Amino acid sequence: RSYATEAASTGLRLTFAVPHQTLYKDVNVAQVNIAAVSGDMGILASHVPSIEQLRPGVVEVLEGAASKRFFVSGGFATMNPDSTLNINAIEAFPIEEFSSETIRNNLAEAQRVVNSGATEEEKIAAKIEVEVLEALQAAVNAK
Repeated sequence: RSYATEAASTGLRLTFAVPHQTLYKDVNVAQVNIAAVSGDMGILASHVPSIEQLRPGVVEVLEGAASKRFFVSGGFATMNPDSTLNINAIEAFPIEEFSSETIRNNLAEAQRVVNSGATEEEKIAAKIEVEVLEALQAAVNAK
């Protein structure tokens, strides 16, 4: 319990990285919301230590009154006992960089491949693309 009291006084410290860039490096934030395989969750200082696999979805970083939303295709979030949160994502892009029309067009094409006479390997790749694009479409429409 003593670590929880100490962590609450220092806040949640976030490190958020993709293979080619660090988006946040040990930055104090108010809260981080993630789309985990086990369900969507909000993480505050003193959150129970855990490791969560990220599914395609939104990572929202709340910095006081400001909020930044990133779409991630997958990765892991590790909450440590000292109120540090490490997010390692395969890809992460600000939500505002996406076009609804482009997503809709790409989704239609991926669904066409899934329902076509494509090879089994092409269909599997298209099914993954459909899953990611549907999550991205939901995130963009929720702006």
